[in-house]
Amino acid sequence: MKISRSQIIFTTILVILTTTTKYLFGPNLDWSGFSPVIAIALFSGFIIKQKEISFMLPLLALFLSDVIIQVLYSADLFPYAGFYSDQWLNYLILLTSVLIGWFLQGKNISSLAFGAFSGPTIFFLVSNLSTWMSSTQTLYPKTFSGLLVCYEAGIPFYRNSLIATLVFLPAILVLYNVIARKKAQLTLA
Repeated sequence: MKISRSQIIFTTILVILTTTTKYLFGPNLDWSGFSPVIAIALFSGFIIKQKEISFMLPLLALFLSDVIIQVLYSADLFPYAGFYSDQWLNYLILLTSVLIGWFLQGKNISSLAFGAFSGPTIFFLVSNLSTWMSSTQTLYPKTFSGLLVCYEAGIPFYRNSLIATLVFLPAILVLYNVIARKKAQLTLA
């Protein structure tokens, strides 16, 4: 597969965008979770025709941003590490948004909107379930009420990821069209 200059520019912009949002919003709990990664994953499922490659763009954007955050953390320039235990699970859960993009194919505004709501929702449900399952008894008891407390604790992150996806998905689509097709439009084909 030949990689074009416009693909390199587009990918670089997405990595910079992902890293910048983590840097600016991650440390602030009121904005934590505001990130373009779910939008990037949906976009990849909508646009990239080679299914095995569609997983690469969101993983690359997330991984490189985590590397940069880890370097900043190691230099005492950021409050938390870019890499942590069980992070691989978040990467795996993120890929469900690529699958949603495959399924919906983003052919119209309603499928884009459905993807923008379902991607963050599935991420929220699965990631909080895994947090509850792996947590200690003292943090979230292994009861139904403990699960509900875990979901309640995740609501601010869910809200922020939902808002971010609704903002970044159309922006990424327009950016892609400007870079790849030299037209400022919100279309997939």
